[in-house]
Amino acid sequence: MSFPTAKKLYAVIDGTWPAAVKQALGPWTVRLDDSNSSRVNAATAELPYKDDDIKIAEDAMIDGGQRPLFMIREGEEKLDEMLAARGYVIKDPVNMYAAKVDKIAGDVDVERTMEVWPPLAIQAEIWAAGGVGPGRIAVMDRARFPKATVLGRVDENPAGSVYVAIAADCAMIHALEVAATHRRMGLARDLTRAAANWAQAQGATYLTLVTTRENEGANALYASLGMTHVGQYHYRILPE
Repeated sequence: MSFPTAKKLYAVIDGTWPAAVKQALGPWTVRLDDSNSSRVNAATAELPYKDDDIKIAEDAMIDGGQRPLFMIREGEEKLDEMLAARGYVIKDPVNMYAAKVDKIAGDVDVERTMEVWPPLAIQAEIWAAGGVGPGRIAVMDRARFPKATVLGRVDENPAGSVYVAIAADCAMIHALEVAATHRRMGLARDLTRAAANWAQAQGATYLTLVTTRENEGANALYASLGMTHVGQYHYRILPE
């Protein structure tokens, strides 16, 4: 299997973090979801489009109760310019990372991490404190197996959580959250490694993830683990 490209990871995102509704409308794929997660609320271009076609996606998202939001992938500079001309502003530039799963997998203190499915109530509390509410847990619920979560602990106290799922030969991490009182204790690294261990046991070849460019801590962590930056994307959203 070849090392994941940006194009491949766009598909892995869809496979591991699925929208409640996914529609093909004209040249667009339109995703509708009440989770307030951009990954499952954004339209993407799948076929050649004209400026007038933007309204097709806009109307569908407005009818679905969402603010119009488009995901701008690599090579889509034309769409980016068209949306900017319509007043859309940039939202959440994102970095994508990948690594061979055996490069990240390794020993983790058994007292620090525990694989769980379905997520425990304490994991929901940890996620909620970090802005990952019930709508996003519903996204995890609807994803196909194989999938899992990992509960992280510090001194036997629940302190972090992460969700991981597999699409094709790639496992992708989502919603890695460490409680504010337990940060800078190496738990995010342990959760990432535990997710890789799970993925390796499931037969995945690669561990992948996405994180916003502004999340300096996360970007530094994944670089320190030897993960490769394989691409990026951003959103354009219509201001209120």
